[in-house]
Amino acid sequence: MPIQLYNSLTRKKEEFAPVNPPEVNIYTCGVTVYDESHIGHARSLFCFDLVRRYLRFRGYGVRFVRNITDIDDKIINRANELKTDWKDLVRKYIARYYEDLECLGIEKGDFEPRATENIPDMVKYIESLINKGFAYEVGGDVYFNVRKFSSYGQLSGQGIDAMETGTRIEANEQKRDHLDFALWKSSKENEPSWDSPWGKGRPGWHIECSVMSQKFLKTDTLDIHAGGRDLIFPHHENEIAQAEALTGKPFAKYWLHGGLLTIDGQKMAKSSGNFVTIRNFLGKYPAGVLKLFFLQTHYSQPIDFTWAAMEEKRSALDRIMIFLKTLERREKGIEPFTRTNLKNILSPVELKNIINDFRQDFIDAMDDDFNSPQAVGALFEIITASNKILCDRGFTEAHLEPLSYARDVVLELGGILGLDFSPLKPALAEDEIDKLISLRQDLKNQKKFDEADRIKKELLEKNIVLEDIKGGKTLWRVKV
Repeated sequence: MPIQLYNSLTRKKEEFAPVNPPEVNIYTCGVTVYDESHIGHARSLFCFDLVRRYLRFRGYGVRFVRNITDIDDKIINRANELKTDWKDLVRKYIARYYEDLECLGIEKGDFEPRATENIPDMVKYIESLINKGFAYEVGGDVYFNVRKFSSYGQLSGQGIDAMETGTRIEANEQKRDHLDFALWKSSKENEPSWDSPWGKGRPGWHIECSVMSQKFLKTDTLDIHAGGRDLIFPHHENEIAQAEALTGKPFAKYWLHGGLLTIDGQKMAKSSGNFVTIRNFLGKYPAGVLKLFFLQTHYSQPIDFTWAAMEEKRSALDRIMIFLKTLERREKGIEPFTRTNLKNILSPVELKNIINDFRQDFIDAMDDDFNSPQAVGALFEIITASNKILCDRGFTEAHLEPLSYARDVVLELGGILGLDFSPLKPALAEDEIDKLISLRQDLKNQKKFDEADRIKKELLEKNIVLEDIKGGKTLWRVKV
C-alpha cells in the first residue's frame, strides 16, 4: 500500500510521490530562540521527526532541514526587556533548544540554518523579486506586492477581498497596499542591522524560510513543507508567494500542518501561568510519557494537555517496560516456567502469526497519513497477545522464540515512533537495593511484617517496585 498524505494545499489525501524518488526533501519551521522551548514546540518537533523516521523505515532517503529564527521583533524586545545583548540571548536559547532536543530523543536536522547566517542570500533573493516586479522599495523598506501574485491565498483558501478585512497600514509603514508584507525592514535606532542595497536593516520573517529551504535542500520545489496550523496564514502563504514568484515553480508538493496544543482546555500563556516548558516536564516524567501522549492524537488534530493524562501515559509506558523485563527474566531462567499443555493456549506458530498481523496493521496505519493512534494500538495489541502467553499459565519454553520475536518487533516499531525502551536507572545503587531486599526478608522471617512493608513502600516512593515470586525470591524493577 502506498503512503497517503493529507495535503493542506489541495485539502485532500493524496498518494505520496516525491519529486525524485527515493529521495525526499523536507523543510519544517523551527523555533524562534527568545525563551525556553515549551511542550507545544515539543509536539511539532516530535511529530515531524516521526514523519522523517517513518519515511526512512519505508526506504526513502530523507534530507531534513529545520530552521532557527535568531533575529526578529520578539528577540529584540526580549533582549531589551532583560537588558542583555540580543546575541547573548540567542546563544543561550539555542543551547537550551539543543539540550531539549537531546533529552527528548529527537534528531537534529541534516541542516538547522540560522537566519542571521544567511542574510546575503536573502538580500539576493529580494533583489531578484524586485527585478521581476514582485517587490518594491520605499524608504529603506522592501515589500512584496501581493496583488502581482495572482494565486495568493491558495494555501489558506482566502480570497484577496477576504484578507483585506481587518488589515491596515501602520503609521510607520509606507507600503502601497494593506496586504503587502515586508521582505526587508530598515533598521531602527539601537537595533541589530546588516548592510543591503536599501540601507541598513534586517530581513522580514517570511523570507528566511523561502531562502533557506531552497538553499539547503538544493531544490526549487520541496517534497514536504511542514509546520504548525497557526503558520498557514500569513507565514506559509507568504513563503509560497515569494518562492513561486521567483522561480515560477510550485514551492512545495505537499503541505503538512500540525494541530495546536492547549493546556487544560486553555491556550498556553506564560503570563497566566498556563505554560509548561520541555525542561519543566522532563523534571517530572520521562520523555516517553510525553511522546505516547502526542501519539494518541493524529498529528493534524488539536490536543489538550493535562497532568492526569500524563499519569495514564506513564502507566502505558510502564506496561511496555514490564513486558520487556518479564521476558528478559524468563529468558534468563530467573522466573520459572509454568504448567504446560493447557487447552485454548496459542501455539508458538499462532503467536508469531498474530504478531506479524499486528506489525502489518502498524504499517498500514502509518501509511495512512501517519495515523499514530492506530499504530500505537497495534503496538499494544502485540503486548497484549504476548502477555497472554508470558504471564498466563500456558507459557512454555517453546514460546520463547516467538516471544523474543515479539520483543524485537516492539523495539522496532517503538524505534519508528521515537520511543526509547532502555532500562531506567534506579534512584538507589543496586547493591543498596539488594541490601534492603535482604533486610526486608529477614524482617518477614521474624514476622515483623509492618516493618517489612515499610521498606517496600519506601522503595516504591523511589519508583523501585518489589515483586515476590515463587520460591521466596524477591525481584525488583524501576517503575516509569
